[in-house]
Amino acid sequence: MQQVQTKKHVKRLKHSRYITGFDGIRALAVVGVIIYHLLPYKLQGGYLGVPTFFVVSGYLITDLLLQEWEQNGKIDFWGFYARRIKRLYPALVFMLVGTGTYITLFQRSLLTNLRSIITTNMLYVYNWWEVGHGQSYFDRFNGESPFTHLWSLSIEGQYYLIWPLILTAMILIIRKRRTIANILLVLAIGSGVLMGLLYTGPATLNRVYYGTDTRMFSIVFGALLAVIWPSTHLKKHVSTTSRWTLNVIGLISIAIIAYLYFQLSGQNTFTYRGGMFIMAIASTTLIAACAHPGADINRWLTNPVFHWIGTRSYGIYLYQFPVMIFYEIKVQNIASHPLMHATIEIALIMIISELSYRYIEAPLRHYKYSNLGRSIYEFFQPSSVYGWKRLWLVPALFLIGVSVYGSAISPTKDAKNVLQENITQNEKASSAKNKAALAKQKKASKLSANQKRMKKLLKKKLTVKQYKIAKHYGLNKRQYLMVYQQPLTAIGDSILADNSRDLQHVFQNAYVSAAVGRQIWQAGQVLTQMKKKNELAPNILINLGTNSPMTSAQINSVIKSIGPKHQIFWVTTHVPTRNWESEVNRTIRAAAKRHKNVHVVDWHAYSLNQRDWFWQDNVHPNPKGNVHYTHLIAKSISDFYDKK
Repeated sequence: MQQVQTKKHVKRLKHSRYITGFDGIRALAVVGVIIYHLLPYKLQGGYLGVPTFFVVSGYLITDLLLQEWEQNGKIDFWGFYARRIKRLYPALVFMLVGTGTYITLFQRSLLTNLRSIITTNMLYVYNWWEVGHGQSYFDRFNGESPFTHLWSLSIEGQYYLIWPLILTAMILIIRKRRTIANILLVLAIGSGVLMGLLYTGPATLNRVYYGTDTRMFSIVFGALLAVIWPSTHLKKHVSTTSRWTLNVIGLISIAIIAYLYFQLSGQNTFTYRGGMFIMAIASTTLIAACAHPGADINRWLTNPVFHWIGTRSYGIYLYQFPVMIFYEIKVQNIASHPLMHATIEIALIMIISELSYRYIEAPLRHYKYSNLGRSIYEFFQPSSVYGWKRLWLVPALFLIGVSVYGSAISPTKDAKNVLQENITQNEKASSAKNKAALAKQKKASKLSANQKRMKKLLKKKLTVKQYKIAKHYGLNKRQYLMVYQQPLTAIGDSILADNSRDLQHVFQNAYVSAAVGRQIWQAGQVLTQMKKKNELAPNILINLGTNSPMTSAQINSVIKSIGPKHQIFWVTTHVPTRNWESEVNRTIRAAAKRHKNVHVVDWHAYSLNQRDWFWQDNVHPNPKGNVHYTHLIAKSISDFYDKK
């Protein structure tokens, strides 16, 4: 009697291959992201490594699913989900538990929303939570979270959950690859268009940056490529012309990616209205060239270093923010040696990633969870084969217990400290004074422009109140009288928000617009709107650079938007906890040399080694520091007009 053999379900074709160059592409992507986070002024578009990750995932997963369908006539959904969970969950859980434990024990200022953050990450919906609750991905100072970067893992998790179902439905209903490809192309274009439509400025940045619908085009491009360019259907032997065509396409793609890495800022409107879409296309064409066995790109992107980084890229990406955030909180002088500290942080990330890969990711990825019950039973037997390894249970339970405790006690809102209360009170006081300041500025502008009246004003005696103010801020009579009626528009971030009350105490006609977390690209929009309303004073004070680096192009754009008829007093930044401090200050000084109407107020040099002038963060001036900060601004503006 003939025996009927049952064909075993396999997940891919026998002649499928491991494309080593993909490790190189992953390496380029994760290196771009790491450099951007550590040295954003060196690689302002490094965050675009994430779309490359998305395209790689879209291609590989779809390619494997299609192989499985060709081999078996179906897709084993539960097998697919099990493999994804075994691949992704162990390191993610360890990172969440470890980070939660560290926060609970050593950094309780970051406890806010810890329970929600861990829960949404475990469910792979953290990106949508970030839309409503999270900070901007580009806010590099204001209470930065060690979990911010996990938004992309949630998008991938959602893709892994629903894509096998959608792909199966498309195969059964539509059948033709060309039609499926056309549908995917429409979806990708629709997602890119939606990103451009929804982005209207800073207010919609989180929605556009974190939203699954506005970011899915990168993954869909990868899936589209797998449909029309399946790895198992590509021929190794091609003509010389075809080989060099593929190579040129790959090299051009790398050149475009490199250009965007260096040029495309996350604050640039074009990023969301075409730039990121172009990045996804360039990544797709690079993957297409790399996947083809007849091209040389795969070989060029294959080497031991790229292989090591690529195979550990998940862990490197996962652990980067906790290492960076905790390191930069504890080390207060990052700005003094930015490259040295960046090197130390990279080393720590690599060490942790390697340990995670060896002892968590690789073992649990291949572990047969069907044996879990038996393993637990054997673990607690007196003559257990696990031996001394059972001691790891103690720290494991400790980490889990502490992180659970931290999640349980985590507040849903930040408890305001003295600095935050001061900023809140100042914002309310400034709002009331600003209305009066705008009304007075036209009259004060005419007064300051009239030299005879200015000379007459300087001969006045100080009132008792004026004398006390001048003395408190270390100003002589001439300095005080020179500035107290000067019309001034002050634009800044939390440093200025912290100081606004002092500034308006001296400058009675000052209009202050300060916001926590403000960056230069946002300030440019504020200044442009004020200029349209004719609300800009002849004197402009700018204090920016705390929250992110600034490029020469960005500074030039702000100066151009203000115009040459205004005198601009630009305050250098004191932010030793961030590696861009020196770069920002060099850029400000260089701008002052290029523009006659730009003058440097060197707060960085003036406050150097004056630790008692600052709050605990060593960035925001305390009451004593605010007196010195106001003195320097008043003296700088007074000295300028005294020389005229």
